[in-house]
Amino acid sequence: MRIKKIVASLISLGMVASPAAFATNGYLPIGYGAQTEGMGGAGIALPKDAIAAANNPAGMVMVGDRADVGLIWFKPSRSAEIVGNGAGMTGTYDGNGKSNFFIPSFGYNKMISSDSSVGVSVFGNGGMNTQYNTNPFASLGGVGPAGINLSQLFIAPTWSMKINSTNAVGVSLNLAYQMFSATGLQAFDNAGFSSNPGHVTNNGTDTSTGYGFRFGWTGEVTPVLTLGATYQTKTKMGKFAKYSGLFADQGSFDIPSTYGVGAAFKAMPATTVALDVTRINYSGVPSVGNSFTSLPPAYGGTGPQLGATNGVGFGWQDMTVIKLGVSYDLDSKTTLRVGYDHNNQQVPTSQTLLNILAPGVVQNHLSLGGTWKLADKSEVTVAYVHAFKQTVNGAGSIPTALGGGNANISMYEDSLSVSYGW
Repeated sequence: MRIKKIVASLISLGMVASPAAFATNGYLPIGYGAQTEGMGGAGIALPKDAIAAANNPAGMVMVGDRADVGLIWFKPSRSAEIVGNGAGMTGTYDGNGKSNFFIPSFGYNKMISSDSSVGVSVFGNGGMNTQYNTNPFASLGGVGPAGINLSQLFIAPTWSMKINSTNAVGVSLNLAYQMFSATGLQAFDNAGFSSNPGHVTNNGTDTSTGYGFRFGWTGEVTPVLTLGATYQTKTKMGKFAKYSGLFADQGSFDIPSTYGVGAAFKAMPATTVALDVTRINYSGVPSVGNSFTSLPPAYGGTGPQLGATNGVGFGWQDMTVIKLGVSYDLDSKTTLRVGYDHNNQQVPTSQTLLNILAPGVVQNHLSLGGTWKLADKSEVTVAYVHAFKQTVNGAGSIPTALGGGNANISMYEDSLSVSYGW
């Protein structure tokens, strides 16, 4: 009963607190769970807690009977600069109308036999979040603060099993809930720009639900080397009806598929090195991956309208992420961690105009963390992540019909995670 109450409370909290600018690897975090975050997100072959299913469901059977609850304080800094625009947009804009976010997580795992377990992991994505109190699109007709907010909550029931003494497999059902809102985009809310005017901006918060699957494997190749692999299907989501004139395919916003491989190497008795390589398929989601290459015909171009079938998106490219982490057991009660995460830039220089709203351009992350075991065998973990400032300077990013020039977008961020496991 206690666990059920905790789960219910965290799901409710997640739906409220999860509006998160979690823009690290695009809008996915570097990893899930404070111990994994401290390792730069490397966790496919190194499960550490009951949120392991978010990284690789096969790892759940390796952590045994366990529960974890965590909270992340996240503080991003987003900004944009418009240069050389003839329609009055030129200027510098601060996107930090909201700048502090809190993201909860929870995991519970139960061994149902010596070689199988069932569990649930609750975690969030987010990251397409901005609030420009000075509207960059005001000269085109934008009114009030401009920005968007996207948050995604996952509840992942998981089954995992050891198929022999050195290999395990697992599968999670990803039940997803997402929320979205947009404000200040009146400049694009007309029959010329949008296929469904009145459904572009200032319609409050809309929600949708959907589901997908994540599969995983881990295998101990030698006593000091463990490998892992995982694949998450595209999560098919219901449409945002209130924003059917903004997102491609009449409000469609699916969650991209991902896959990755990882290794964990026991370099010395007290030292473990982990390396993951993952791929995020942003281009497979039209609302994210489709490019803004030309204005609609009403503005003299040949491009599709916002909201149309296979319509305009943010132009994000697929992302490859490399994650490297090292842990060191200082003594029987203390483990220290350091990690590094790097991704390729998914926002092309030609796509910076719409990405003023979603400047998830950071590429390099440094993490530090530690775990302290308590007398009752529970443990406390902390992790700090800094994403270094990154700027993408536009090149031909604002069409001549909108005054020309370019949009330059920047971001950096900090986060602090605290979790308790027992």
